[in-house]
Amino acid sequence: MTTTLKDHCESIPLKGIDPESTTAAPPQLLPKRAYNIIPPAVPRRKHQTKPPRTTCVQFSKQRFFDYCSNTSIHGIQYLGERRPTMDRFIWFALILISCFFCFDSITEIYEKWNDSPVIVSFSEKSTDIWSIPFPAITLCAESKRMHREGMSYAERLNDFINERNSFPENLTEEIVEFLTMLQVCLNDPSDFESKPPLDYPPIDYVQVLEYMLPLFGNNFMQCKCLGNVSNECLQYFRKTYTEEGLCFTFNGLNASDLYREDTVQYREMKLDNTHESSEFLKRKLTWSLEEGYEADTNPQNSYPARILSSGIKSGFSAIIMDEKKNVDYGCRQAQQGYKLLIHPPDDVPQVSKHYLHIPMSEETTIAVIPNMMTTSEGIEKYSTDKRQCYMARERQLRFFQVYTENNCELECLTNFTLSQCGCVKFSMPRTADMPVCREHQIHCYETIEDELMLRQFSDNVDNCHCLPACTSLDYNVEISQSHFDVERTLKAMGVDEEEEEDEMNYASFEYAAFSIYFKDNELITAKRSELYGLYDFIANCGGVLGLFMGVSILSVIEIFYHLTLRLWANFRRRN
Repeated sequence: MTTTLKDHCESIPLKGIDPESTTAAPPQLLPKRAYNIIPPAVPRRKHQTKPPRTTCVQFSKQRFFDYCSNTSIHGIQYLGERRPTMDRFIWFALILISCFFCFDSITEIYEKWNDSPVIVSFSEKSTDIWSIPFPAITLCAESKRMHREGMSYAERLNDFINERNSFPENLTEEIVEFLTMLQVCLNDPSDFESKPPLDYPPIDYVQVLEYMLPLFGNNFMQCKCLGNVSNECLQYFRKTYTEEGLCFTFNGLNASDLYREDTVQYREMKLDNTHESSEFLKRKLTWSLEEGYEADTNPQNSYPARILSSGIKSGFSAIIMDEKKNVDYGCRQAQQGYKLLIHPPDDVPQVSKHYLHIPMSEETTIAVIPNMMTTSEGIEKYSTDKRQCYMARERQLRFFQVYTENNCELECLTNFTLSQCGCVKFSMPRTADMPVCREHQIHCYETIEDELMLRQFSDNVDNCHCLPACTSLDYNVEISQSHFDVERTLKAMGVDEEEEEDEMNYASFEYAAFSIYFKDNELITAKRSELYGLYDFIANCGGVLGLFMGVSILSVIEIFYHLTLRLWANFRRRN
């Protein structure tokens, strides 16, 4: 009888198991190798199963929630937490409101920084008056010529306007002086409108003015210059040609230091033989507006002159006079006496625009208050439109060596007059090839300045671009006047009219006196400085961002970190 494997296994008693027990444990099988049993082969899997790949949207959400849970910006973390929708909406709205206020505040700060980066304030310390020059003084007599026999200026003017045929065919000395006085006397510009020119050759008005003007040295009785009393006052003055005619300037820059070499003013107003003997006018220039005086300059020999203390004793005083017969009311009308202009030494005097009137038989006391503007370091990096001034040597002028706002405006007016009238007034800065306006062109140059200002106002464009110099100097004044008693003054000086009648009849003159001095020993200067530098702008922006959102520089770096390094690391891990 054949026994199967199953029957054989059942007949083998199992160790430790009671065959009678109904709760016997399942039989314990022997090791498979004891019976040479080969287990069935299990098929091998070539590749392990991978987790499902995340989409770009899911990856972006994971990175967003990762940033929200780790950022230091206030409120952002609430957007990445599992919160009710209403909570997330409220925090989202609060974040948007904070961003709006941040944007609005930073925009205002940027506009202020970009449009007005410069502020003018008072300097931290005062400036001594000996570190700035004494003001230049330009004096112009209202009497334009010495008394002449013959027709008066008013009579000639009436003939010029109404009866042109009365003028002689040939140019006489009287006509030359009249045509020259037309350039400097007070006239109605409409009287010269559409008037044909006279058939005369061109006239050198500068030479004629110098010839017919009363001797300027004779107009001074006495002067006191910076503490030194002298009867030779002309040694302190140099000739200046202005729109008022021939004037004289004390303590201004010489023509060789102010004008370009190719200008007529440089040639005509150089120191002549009379002035060459004056050591006061032959001094070397040792001052500039930006740098001040040179360190080794003797205060008593500095040019322009300066004083060491305030008060009338240290200033400039003079007794001036004018011969009564030289007064011509037809030329200057009621404006008799002298015009006096106080201006910086490097400014060309424009007497008709800003002047003080020195009336005869009056004593005028003028207290000067300097007004100086300086510039701090760091201003130069801004454009001229933002700082609203020109640095030294930044703006070059055609006719002047020194840039000032007044010099620039005068040059602009000269160029505009030349373009509109085809000529310039004799007193304007010019070169030899520029024609001088004659009598029939007076109406043009007398009205051209108003036309220039009207164009700038209507077009809202500054065609001259004459901004102030970043370092500038000006002078304000306080004036007081009192009666000047000539007779008592002459008696006090020991002058007897009868004894001096042969040399000079003092009764035939009118007298006036003036004194100019610094009011205080120190001045408070104004200073241009940065309102907002780059670091100030960053600090203000950081303050706004920190106030509304708690953002700092590290918060910004943190954003770039999550958008670059961490994003790249997570992207590589994903792949």
